[in-house]
Amino acid sequence: MGAVVGTLTMQTKQRRPSRDKADDDLEMTMVCHRPEGLDQLEAQTNFSKRELQVLYRGFKNECPSGVVNEDTFKQIYSQFFPHGGKHFVGVTVCCFVNLTWFPFSDASTYAHYLFNAFDSAHTGSIKFEDFVTALSILLRGTITEKLRWTFNLYDINRDGYINKEEMMDIVRAIYDMMGKYTYPVLKTDAPKQHVDAFFQKMDKNRDGVVTLDEFIVSCQEDENIMRSLQLFENVI
Repeated sequence: MGAVVGTLTMQTKQRRPSRDKADDDLEMTMVCHRPEGLDQLEAQTNFSKRELQVLYRGFKNECPSGVVNEDTFKQIYSQFFPHGGKHFVGVTVCCFVNLTWFPFSDASTYAHYLFNAFDSAHTGSIKFEDFVTALSILLRGTITEKLRWTFNLYDINRDGYINKEEMMDIVRAIYDMMGKYTYPVLKTDAPKQHVDAFFQKMDKNRDGVVTLDEFIVSCQEDENIMRSLQLFENVI
């Protein structure tokens, strides 16, 4: 998450020139996609109008057309990983493994799943509204809202359940993102071990899948996961 947040806000945090509402409205018309009005986005998210303006300038700086396709999203994400995206994987890994990871990583597969979670309408692109809606949940949403969003990230086929195949895909993507060199060194069967640990913890009724309710209850019972959900609350 930090990679996405850091990328699209970095430029705007360095300097914030004085501008009036007319300038901001004019700027929003100069892209291929015009976002919803600031008043509407302010009502729909947990951001102030000023914060939305800052986020929009960062978004437009990285995505002048006003929309982000998957390839662009992967490029942005990979530029800042591993240092920027490290903590976003905490809900899956934090309670099962304690590793230090280094460069030489491949974040493309995990970025694919993350892109699909941001693209909630399944349009193949992320608009500014999609970005700030998800960001509002991840940074300032309730615990339940954050966990529901994370569950949807892991529910790859969107059938309302997380199965072992989906979790294995996610865990492998996380290991790819962590890089070839970790400490301690990962064993070849580490992904399976972590998936088994995930289901041992989350699959309360042992039916082979994890429901949203099971996921939320299990995460709320884990102090490490609860702390990981609070890491970026003050990032903006």
